[in-house]
Amino acid sequence: MPHSVYTRNLGRSRSWRKATVRSLTSALLKHEQIETTLARAKETQRLAERLITLGKSGSLSSRRRALSLLDDTAMVARLFSEIAPRFTQRPGGYTRILHGNHRPGDGASMAVLELVERTPQKTAKPKGKVKEEVAPPSSAPPKPKSAEKPKVEPPKKEEPRKPEKPKGFLEGLRSIFKKDRKDRPKNP
Repeated sequence: MPHSVYTRNLGRSRSWRKATVRSLTSALLKHEQIETTLARAKETQRLAERLITLGKSGSLSSRRRALSLLDDTAMVARLFSEIAPRFTQRPGGYTRILHGNHRPGDGASMAVLELVERTPQKTAKPKGKVKEEVAPPSSAPPKPKSAEKPKVEPPKKEEPRKPEKPKGFLEGLRSIFKKDRKDRPKNP
């Protein structure tokens, strides 16, 4: 009788459950934030915390253990070089679960699983017109704009475009049968 064996079944067989948790952990390490069901998030959190702890030690044996758990060399390299060094001062608790709403289809509790210390996101450039920076006034007077003559290129003549037919499934079939007709020898 197995005592104190605890895992969430997630409605899957053992191999399927392992693959699901590994895939979610890999996605978490890649994107640093994932949205999934609460039960899956809790199972994924267990594996992610173990992997980050292995990454903090940085030894060859811990790298091999992490590789056996993740089966992705690029993700293990990222774990040991980028993610684990962020958590050197933290003794544990590398991830957090934020509870969300219920999924409309089946009512499952949704959650967001994310790393506590994420990389700062790059700010997006503002859309629209960008204001030009005004240069500080210099001692020399500004040149009049009329003195500068921009080079004018002659306008290029544009050829009228033929309207293209939308290519869909039937058009693809027609092109196949047209080719077949051309290849067939003509019967007298």
